[in-house]
Amino acid sequence: MSKFYHDGSRELQDRFDTRRLADRIEQRLIGTRIGDEDKAFIESLDMFFLATSDADNQPSCSYKGGEPGFVRVVDPGTIAFPTYDGNGMFLSMGNLAQNRRVGMLFIDFLRPKRLRISGEATIHLDDPLLPAYPEAQFVVRVAVTQVFPNCPRYVHKYALVERSSFVPLAGCATPVPNWKRSDWAKDVLPENDPARK
Repeated sequence: MSKFYHDGSRELQDRFDTRRLADRIEQRLIGTRIGDEDKAFIESLDMFFLATSDADNQPSCSYKGGEPGFVRVVDPGTIAFPTYDGNGMFLSMGNLAQNRRVGMLFIDFLRPKRLRISGEATIHLDDPLLPAYPEAQFVVRVAVTQVFPNCPRYVHKYALVERSSFVPLAGCATPVPNWKRSDWAKDVLPENDPARK
């Protein structure tokens, strides 16, 4: 009996005669640890997508970007990444306070490849990795429960034009986004926000 698939998956697998294939994929490709090849892949990327949901199961999916290597594989069962200043809504991170289960999708658009990770996330305000991430508010650690590759055949090829100038870097002043200087936002920014200066 598979713990990976539920009745909804099984119903569609049976309808399209893919149950045997799905079972083989589960047997051969689904793991619970991050191997060396997956570690190198994850740490080479400058972005990923994070799926969370709140206590009412309302889903949210967000893009997380940084410099290559901003997501670190701490050990075969743990991933860490920083949270930088955003719009202050804390939708994804707030969801973690109510439902720690997350999904992470890593995609290389230049050499089509993708990897999925599921796990349980926790927020660390004083994580030992925090000093390695200039201007990070905190570090999120994910205890990995599932690791598996996805078929890359539908990944469109894109080339990087430029990385965001808003990603904090050591020794560089991070620019202030224009929206923070807007009339609707500037009077409600946090007291220590650089846009207030």
